[in-house]
Amino acid sequence: MLKPLLSVLTCTSLLWSITGQAVSLSGSIAGELRYYPDQGLYTDQDYQTGLSLSAQPEFYWASESGNDSLLFTPFIRLDQWDAERSHADIRDLSWIHVGDDWELRTGIRRVFWGVTEFQHLVDVINQTDAVEDLDGEDKLGQPMLNLSLVNDWGIVDLFLLTGFRERTFAGSEGRLRPALPVIEKRAEYESAAEEKHLDTALRWSNSYDLVDLGLYWFHGTQRDPELQLTLEEGVPVLTPYYPQMDQFGLDLQATLDSWLWKLELLYRDSRADDFWALQGGFEYTLYGIADSAADLGLLMEYGWDQRGTRASSTFQRDLFVGARLALNDAASSELLFGVGHDLDYQSQSVVFEASRRLGGYWRISLDGRFFSADEPVDPLYQLRRDDHLQLTLERYF
Repeated sequence: MLKPLLSVLTCTSLLWSITGQAVSLSGSIAGELRYYPDQGLYTDQDYQTGLSLSAQPEFYWASESGNDSLLFTPFIRLDQWDAERSHADIRDLSWIHVGDDWELRTGIRRVFWGVTEFQHLVDVINQTDAVEDLDGEDKLGQPMLNLSLVNDWGIVDLFLLTGFRERTFAGSEGRLRPALPVIEKRAEYESAAEEKHLDTALRWSNSYDLVDLGLYWFHGTQRDPELQLTLEEGVPVLTPYYPQMDQFGLDLQATLDSWLWKLELLYRDSRADDFWALQGGFEYTLYGIADSAADLGLLMEYGWDQRGTRASSTFQRDLFVGARLALNDAASSELLFGVGHDLDYQSQSVVFEASRRLGGYWRISLDGRFFSADEPVDPLYQLRRDDHLQLTLERYF
């Protein structure tokens, strides 16, 4: 099945190239194998290996003038065990019009804000696709209107978000989930408009020589839900509740010689609480280590949440250290290693991500997540037997 599909995609791309149309097709198809050394803690988790397949093609069109373009990026995953992880989404389906000092972006898009490595604290526009991974980097497409105004004193972005996306959660057979399953279909909202509430955001950003700075205000439905204990047919389950919030955020990055200083700061005001939180630290890079082409970056970050152990985040008072190795070779070989230590619960998490290209069209990667927690009140305690290795093989076209 894979070979015929690749042939069709390649022929289509070649045809567009021959006819001279400003259309391109790219993307990837991937196979993923996860291995869990331990049996799962909960019912229906009686497996230690799991396979999944995913595809994410990208279709791009640009007008002859270059002032208009269209991007379409669908995504689909099929998982061996977890029906909730088998899902499809439109990551991007947007039209962009470029003016002299402005841009209008309309449709479904992904927008990323933030500078830190181990926690993306201020990233608020898109909903997290939590069945993909724990790192919060995979996002669902967000319907929006985005007007971007370019000035000498900075870029101003105005957002009207025209539909809310609920967070995805692993099913009862999925690993890396809470002790009780989350029933997404029973989600509740503070707003009477529910998922049709119109969210708004305003962001200003600018660069000053060695410093990049961004400030924003967001008003709308909170992306990370409160999980409430309820009953379904007499069985305890968790139900997502999405309150309204106002959130103010700042992200700052300063480049000073070999040092990269990073800070993310937010203030949130919602029905349940108002609080401050931050994630900050540095990356120091050693260039050309051992007289080679390789670079080694040393990382340290600290995460803090004013709510302390009441925080829904697992990073309420955590210290992170890590290293990033880039060999700068023809295969783009890279390795990221990090350790997080919770200063309240004395628990640890370890992550590593290694990848390299195989020829011109293939990439192989090996990722690992390991958890150590002894306190039952620690959110990480629910994942104490979900250590895993993940091997991924991707074919690009």
